[in-house]
Amino acid sequence: MDTAEFRIESDSVGEKQVPIDALYGVQSLRGHENFKITGRTLHEEMIKALAQIKKACALSNCNAGVLEKDKCNAIVEACDEIIAGKYHQAFFTDPVQGGAGTTANMNANEVIANLAELKLGGNLGEYKLVHPNDHVNMGQSTNDVYPTSGKLGAISLANNLLDELNLLIEALGKKAEEFDEVIKIGRTQLQDAVPIRLGQEFNAYKHALMRDISRINFALDGLKVINMGASAIGTGINVDTEYLKTIVPTLAKITGYDLKQAEDLIDGTQNLDALVFFHGTIKTLAVTLSKMSNDLRLMSSGPRTGIGEINLPPKQNGSSIMPGKINPVIPEVVTQAAFLTIGNDTTVTMCAEAGQLELNAFEPVLFKSIYESLEALTGAMNTLRVNCIEGITANRERCDELLHASVGMVTALVPHIGYKHSASIAKESLKTGVSVKELVMKEGLLTEEEFNEIMNPMDLTTPGIAAKHLLEEKKNK
Repeated sequence: MDTAEFRIESDSVGEKQVPIDALYGVQSLRGHENFKITGRTLHEEMIKALAQIKKACALSNCNAGVLEKDKCNAIVEACDEIIAGKYHQAFFTDPVQGGAGTTANMNANEVIANLAELKLGGNLGEYKLVHPNDHVNMGQSTNDVYPTSGKLGAISLANNLLDELNLLIEALGKKAEEFDEVIKIGRTQLQDAVPIRLGQEFNAYKHALMRDISRINFALDGLKVINMGASAIGTGINVDTEYLKTIVPTLAKITGYDLKQAEDLIDGTQNLDALVFFHGTIKTLAVTLSKMSNDLRLMSSGPRTGIGEINLPPKQNGSSIMPGKINPVIPEVVTQAAFLTIGNDTTVTMCAEAGQLELNAFEPVLFKSIYESLEALTGAMNTLRVNCIEGITANRERCDELLHASVGMVTALVPHIGYKHSASIAKESLKTGVSVKELVMKEGLLTEEEFNEIMNPMDLTTPGIAAKHLLEEKKNK
């Protein structure tokens, strides 16, 4: 091996060859070699967040008078370049790593130090002008930098998710209006129940997702509480007092987020309950989306031999052997994204539970899981909206056919002819195939006019009107 291609760096473990033109250093390289776990690298949102934090720290330390102006300017310039998307290839450590994120933090420290070193006229790996630990990491610890960067990345990805969620809600609202006059049979436990409007079903999906938005926004407030200034365990060791006051406001200004410093920095360093709660709201969204997707698959099933009440847009061949078969691939992939998220929730839960005493060492896989869930559901909602919801059509004739073939509407007769008569008619209709109306007329329980008024499907699906009919009948009696 040609030693001219390498430089020698040293750390507490010893000396090591580092590629001569590498922006990273010895500690990043050791972590890369030790943690070949997922084959992935740090998420771009975490890289950006690390650079935002290092920029805020440099400015706060400089304002406190503990970091020289020229070093601060070089660090800030390097961070701005990373925030803009440059040099991300130098952040090559695996997202799942031992050491509670120390490798990720040092990866950032070394890259930024080397960039700043070059800006001040130095050489890669020398760290004579800007040192990764002494200057870039001044007043910090992995234990406040890493969880803060993880939260900032999660906030950014959550904002993307919320944007997509709002678009999906809007699309469902439009379908609810479009299908408002389509009457179909409702089902409970997959059996015929009573009439419902197809638009009412889509409106219910919309409202469920609106609750998810409220829950996620509430949980996001918890992620905006950070422990910067805590240093190693929350006691603020080696942290300048002026820096301690300004670091969070400075970072808030850089990120544009309403960040708050944890009231108890020891608590803020030890406990990850806010992250468990946040991911719980993402899991709840996953459940909502999967339930809705299951409904879409059921309502579109067949289409000739199943329910076939709605038509999903055909997106691709459904079989390599059955010609003409089209499968509900979009709802299927949404449910799979939901399963992924639900599994990740267990990972997040166990990570938070596994922390001991003053630090949780399992944040790396926790944040990897949170990011994966956020991205999976964001993508799932996009394809659900664009490739499914917006193109759904109602099979109106089929809905009407199933509505009138069902005995479920007999429920509406109970207040007028009693439960016993209604149950008897339903049973007879199922047995003989004779319609409910014919049987009611045959037994003289109601006139045709009375029957038609009671069984008006639109009235039966409008609570206020249905209740009004019963009230008027009670008054007449």
